[in-house]
Amino acid sequence: MAATLKSTPRQDGFFMPAEFSCHKQTWMLWPERTDNWRQGAKPAQKTFVKVALAISQFEPVTMGVNQSQFQNARAMLPTHIRVVEMSNNDSWMRDCGPTFVVNGKGGVRLVDWDFNAWGGLEGGLYFPWHLDDLIPQKVAEIESIDRYKAPMVLEGGSIHVDGEGTLLTTEECLLNHNRNPNLSKKDIENILCDYTGVSHFIWLEAGIFNDETSGHVDNIACFIRPGLVALSWTDDHNDPQYPRSKAAYDQLSRAKDARGRSIEVVKIHQPDPVIITPEESEGVDSVDGTLPRNAGDRMAASYINFYLCNGGAVVPTFDDHHDAQALKILQEYMPERRVVGVPAREILLGGGNIHCITQQQPIG
Repeated sequence: MAATLKSTPRQDGFFMPAEFSCHKQTWMLWPERTDNWRQGAKPAQKTFVKVALAISQFEPVTMGVNQSQFQNARAMLPTHIRVVEMSNNDSWMRDCGPTFVVNGKGGVRLVDWDFNAWGGLEGGLYFPWHLDDLIPQKVAEIESIDRYKAPMVLEGGSIHVDGEGTLLTTEECLLNHNRNPNLSKKDIENILCDYTGVSHFIWLEAGIFNDETSGHVDNIACFIRPGLVALSWTDDHNDPQYPRSKAAYDQLSRAKDARGRSIEVVKIHQPDPVIITPEESEGVDSVDGTLPRNAGDRMAASYINFYLCNGGAVVPTFDDHHDAQALKILQEYMPERRVVGVPAREILLGGGNIHCITQQQPIG
């Protein structure tokens, strides 16, 4: 039985653990929207299967699926991946899904944030989003986990934590007026302290160029372990991403974490610009209220949008000459994990990447 609690995680001694802590399982949602995924979402579904398979080498995976796609997903996924019927609007489990919190004594609960499809009626990416907003409650019911209902709009991809009191985010996203226009920066910090248990913030100015999520931090920078942050980088001073990455590097280099440590920054060079082709654009249905996929548009490609699981790291690749170096550097900095690359252009075409389509459920 899953109760909705009136207190906060902080009051109850719960906090959000880092992604690199131990997981019980990974949650995903199955893609099917023909106005976001090309060719009836078939190429995307094949890629989601590859991601689920890669993660399942390291930990259990549960795939939430709309009723209309249940049999198809069950047929495409191997039997060791759990498939549950879970109505949804689209497949971004990181952003519409719950944030799990633990108390260090075996207890696990979850935080249910408000979700408005990255901006609601002012810049949101699709309408409606009411089914996505119910995903955390459904996960709570399936897992019999008590939940907290947080009083703000927040997507999981907009925050990273080190599990030791530090939260990393961007002003471009969390201070965007189309998320929480009535909350000040201090209000947002106070709510995040209450619902994730952090005590210290590192605010980057902006995320990846052309990121339709309003600059989610999980596309530009993430904690590999406490005190160590991987950052998407480019050496090309003429690339519009350069000033964004340079500003983030400077901010991180000056920053301290909650325990007073300086931050070590690992630069991971971005792939060359990834552009939507005419064929890819034409394969997407045009629908009012959904962000179009136009030929010639640059996508927000980044190797930082990887997912850490038990003993592994699943990293997007782009058939780019920077792929091998990105995987090599990440493997060097995570010797305790096996770094696995998965070709992820099809996910990128939908507006995100591997981290965006996954959500970890920690062990208490």
